[in-house]
Parts: sequence; structure tokens; C-alpha cells
Amino acid sequence: MQSLALTFLFLSTFMLSSIHAEASSDVDYSNDVIYQIVTDRFYDGNPENNPTGDIYSEDCSNLHKYCGGDWQGIIEKINDGYLTDMGITAIWISQPVENVYALHPSGYTSYHGYWARDYKKSNPYFGSLSDFDRLVDTAHANGIKVIMDFTPNHSSPALETDPAYAENGAVYDNGNLLASYSNDNENFFHHNGGTDFSSYEDSIYRNLYDLADYNLNNEEVDQYLKESIKLWLDRGIDGIRVDAVKHMSQGWQESLMSEIYSHRPVFTFGEWFLGKGEVSQQNHYFANESGMSLLDFRYGQTIREVLKNGSANWYDFNSMIQNTAENYDEVIDQVTFIDNHDMSRFSDENSSNRSTDMALAVLLTSRGVPTIYYGTEQYLTGSHDPNNRKPMKNFDRSTSSYEIISQLAQVRQSNPALGYGDTEERWINSNVYIYERQFGNNIVLTAVNSGDSPQNITNLKTSLPEGTYSDELDQILDGNAISVNQDGAVDSFQLSPKSVAVWQFKDPSATPIIGHVGPMTGKARNTITVSGEGFGSSEGSVQFGSTNADILSWSDTEIKVSVPDVTAGKYPITVTSANDIRSNKYDEFEVLTGKQIAVRFGVNNAYTEPGENVYIVGNVNELGDWDPDKAIGPMFNQVVYNYPTWYYDISVPAGKEIEYKFIKKDSSGNVVWESGSNHTYTTPAKGTDTVIVNWQ
Repeated sequence: MQSLALTFLFLSTFMLSSIHAEASSDVDYSNDVIYQIVTDRFYDGNPENNPTGDIYSEDCSNLHKYCGGDWQGIIEKINDGYLTDMGITAIWISQPVENVYALHPSGYTSYHGYWARDYKKSNPYFGSLSDFDRLVDTAHANGIKVIMDFTPNHSSPALETDPAYAENGAVYDNGNLLASYSNDNENFFHHNGGTDFSSYEDSIYRNLYDLADYNLNNEEVDQYLKESIKLWLDRGIDGIRVDAVKHMSQGWQESLMSEIYSHRPVFTFGEWFLGKGEVSQQNHYFANESGMSLLDFRYGQTIREVLKNGSANWYDFNSMIQNTAENYDEVIDQVTFIDNHDMSRFSDENSSNRSTDMALAVLLTSRGVPTIYYGTEQYLTGSHDPNNRKPMKNFDRSTSSYEIISQLAQVRQSNPALGYGDTEERWINSNVYIYERQFGNNIVLTAVNSGDSPQNITNLKTSLPEGTYSDELDQILDGNAISVNQDGAVDSFQLSPKSVAVWQFKDPSATPIIGHVGPMTGKARNTITVSGEGFGSSEGSVQFGSTNADILSWSDTEIKVSVPDVTAGKYPITVTSANDIRSNKYDEFEVLTGKQIAVRFGVNNAYTEPGENVYIVGNVNELGDWDPDKAIGPMFNQVVYNYPTWYYDISVPAGKEIEYKFIKKDSSGNVVWESGSNHTYTTPAKGTDTVIVNWQ
């Protein structure tokens, strides 16, 4: 455990940092622009903390090694205005924790931050804990939120047969060794070999490549990881990006999110990689039920197909926009991008920078939380790892992409249509897409022509009021003004080839309208934030269903409330203004039964027919409230336990007696229940547990 002195340092720093953090919402990123920084590759502000020896490449000619970037470098680029002038309001940085020092047998290092060694210490090559505190304070003083990467799936490379392989996955608790992969008496890690990605179960309970995979069902692992993220929350971070969420049980991650939201709620999003054209119902379920959002790979892959390689067109893009709006309950919270550290750069040596410019313009006017990968504004190129993680060569503020981001970030922050509005297609063909975002009376209309020829636009209708509208991009991408008639019809105009134009109208509502609620899950007395406009300056009321919530703070655009003590389940949220005008309903907020812990439920001798699977259902909200349509599963039966034993890790209320049964479902939805009495079980007050019964 940490010392009292370290505890005091964490807490005192949090109190100092949170003074600045109150200026913007830690859970609503709808109007923000995130800038993703691979810390080691951004800027070397303090050469004194650079590594020495064989893990360091001084000229960065070896991209598998450390190159010297650090938190001081980020601080300097905030202070000199590079990030603020670009309109960046959040930075996503590499995991800040201490990483392994060893050189991987293949010549790789932990410059990326994903090979954790001690989650309660900082990576010395990025800086000290006091350097991190200065980064957070500098960011907050400049209106920038700080998002940290977090890897609760694994520690570092290891081989069970070779204790000398790198650092053998060793993990420490503030300097005290907890376990290593070949010396794992307490089952800190899984020892099931490497995943072949053949199934969801295989991906969760086997190692991702050669990375030592945590046994999250282990109580000590559970406690250590949750303690660790709370320490960084107490240092003032404003968001968390969770690595490899597809490779951990959703049940444990739901308990993690409950812990975070009870401690200090911040916007959290996970990485669930999807390839080109890939659609996953498990991905949708995770985004809707886990308590965190996801990096929107469907968006990223599709925009790359349209504007990078031409294998798709705007009909495909519009279909993706419509489908994801149906698939994701909170589509505006999914984190969008055109490239990142796990794929090739959008720009390449064989294409025009114009494609990057257009893609950024679409990204910044689309639904979701837009993320700019460092250097995209400088047209950095590079195929997959590590060439897509080259160091920044310059910080030119005159590139078209830099100017586009700067212009549209201002629109995004000032016009809530881009943060909260639905997307409506207004005009489309293979080369042209004109789409409208609207929230209340606020409207943004965007037109893009990716073709090589001009396009005559006729019969365009919009919600924009009558008037003439200039291009918000100041014709950086050859946009033009438009004239809108009283009936919403737009006078015919010509859209130039390879062009983007953005037009907007702002008119804040005088009546309450909710645009965002965050987080969308929590237990009684957790704090949630309701964002929108027209709430009024005088305090009204907020309802969960028909129950009023305690108001913690109130302004015209943001309300903080305490989740009321109501029966667990899903509720619509509404705001009623002081003059008794009620807002729209914001549906599907999930009230949890109580504090959450992860429990592994198993059943022996559950024999099934082909096409049948086993599920669990019980008397609490987290187990579906006896509704077989909400039963949890399908359960697993191949890695930790084998058929006919089935198992599943589930987030359930702590310290509560619950009743449950297992059921079998086939592909047609037919249900077979266990016979006999309900299974009864009292969950532990904290930690994790395993309970296995026989099929009745």
C-alpha cells in the first residue's frame, strides 16, 4: 500500500487541479475536440529525463525505441499556444504509469506506455509525478481536459517458459513486487496461452500476443487496478481511455466503471477494434451496457474508405451514420477519428493533402466526439506501427488542416447542434453529401464534394431560416455562400470539386431541452450532469421517471443532480424549468441496485442441443429481473471451464442476497428453465468471487 505522504500528495494535488477542472464538464465531451498524443513522439521539453542505453534512439531513427518526448514538451506546446490556437479542448496522452525498462527480445521498448510495471508510479521518461501535476494544472488553466490511457487487461511481455523474457510481466504496487508471470503463486495472471482471436471468450481469457494477461477474477488484481485508477483520478485527470476492452470481461469492466463513477465521474471510452466493414453486435451491447463509450471504428473505417482509398461512397457513409444512430444508445458519446496509433496514417506520400483536409472537416462537423491524432494537422505519413508513430517534425500553424481544425473547433464549441444534434441527410450522390445537424433552433449544414468535377446543387431544403449564409471555413476548402428562402429552399449553387462548406445558425432555446446526460449509469446518490440549454437561471426540477432528484447545481446549460433512491432499472430523465415548462425525455438512464462487484457464475452439467446456449437470469436488475429476454449471456464453456460447465463474469450488487436460475435458449428464442428452487447467494461486500452450482 502507498505511504501516508504519497496519499497526501495525491489528494492535495487533486484539490489544486480541480479548481481549474470545474470550468468544463468532465463527463460531457460533446462539444470538445480531443488531440491524441503519443507522449514520447510529440516534443522533448526536458532532455534530462531521456533514457540512456539500448532503449533510447537519440535521433529517433529506430521507431521501436524511446525518442525523448515528455510531459514538459506538452506543457510547452500548451503554453506557446500551439494546442489552444488549434482549438483543442482535451488531450489524450499515453498511459502515464511506470513501464518496463527492459528491451524486448525483438528490439521493442515501452515508449508507447502500454507495458505497465507499476500503476502507482510515473514513467520517469515522461516526467515525475510533480511534472504530471504541472501538466494537468497547465492544461486546466488553458481550458484543456486531460485524458489518460489505461491498460487493465495486461502488464507487459512475458513467456511462461522463460523467466528472463523482458521483465517477465512483473507488476509492482508502489515498488513492492506483486507477481511475475513465471512466479505467480497467487494466480495474478491467466495461464491459458495466447489468443487466436477465434471467439470472444478466447480473446478474454488468453494472452493478447505475448502480454501477461491479468486474472481480473483475482481479488488482489481487482483491488490493485481500481485503487490505481482512483489515484490518477485524484491527480485531476478528466477522462480515461481504456485499452483492449474487447479482451476483458464486460462484467468486470462494469464494476470498474461503477467504482469510477462513485469515486469521481469522468468521460471514459474504450478501444474495441473493428476492421473495415466489420459490424459487431457485441460491440454495440458493450457500448450500451458497460457504462463507457467506445472509439468509433465503424465511423473511422468508413470515412477512410470514402476519402482515403475510394472503396466506398457517401451512400455508404450515410448508411453508417443512420445505422450507428440506431445501434448506439449514446451515439454522440462515441469517439470518432480518421486515423490513430493502431492504423496507417490518413495522409500518405501518394495522395493529396486535400483528402486529409476534407476528412477533418467532415469529422469535426459529424456526430460523436472528434479526435485528432497528433501530426495529422502536419500531414504526417506512415503505415502501421511503428511508422505511424513518427516524431513531430514541426509545429506549423499555417497548414490548411491546422486552420480547418481551428475554425471548426470554434463552431463546435459555440453551436450545440454539432455536439447534440441528430444527423439528417439533405442531398446526396456518390460524390456529394450534404447533411444537417440540429439541436433546438441551432443548425449546422455541411456540404462536401469529394469528386473531381463541380456539382450543381438544386432542390436542396434545409431548416436554416431565411437569409444568406457565408462559409464558416472562410473558403479554405473552396466553399461558397448560400441563400435560403422563407420555405427553407436553397437557391441553386455550384459546389466546387474537392470542396467542403459549412453554414450555421445559432438561436439558444428559451425553453428546456436536454442534449446530453453523463454518465448514463449510476447507483443512488451518484452525481450525474445534465447538459443542454434553456434550463433558465432559476432552479427548477429534474425527474427520473416521476421521481425528483436532489439538485446539486443549476445553470442555463448545465445541471448536476444526485441519482435518487429509486428501484433499480432504466428511467427517462426530464428537466422542468422554474416556470413549469418540461423538456424532452432523455431515455435509458440505468439506476444500479447498489455498489457493483464482479462475480463469476458457473453451472455444471448443463448439456445443450446444437444451437442452444446457456444464460443466467435473476431477481436483480443486473441479472435481468427474471426477464429471459434480458438474461445475461450466452455463457462460455471453452477456456476457464469446459463444456458441460458454463461460466460468465457478471457485475452484480455487493453485499446482497440474490436469487437466480440458468436457462437455455436456442436460435429461435425458445427458453428452457432449470427446475427446482431458485439458487440463492449472498454476494461479498467487496472484491470478487466465484460461485458454481449444478444444473437442476
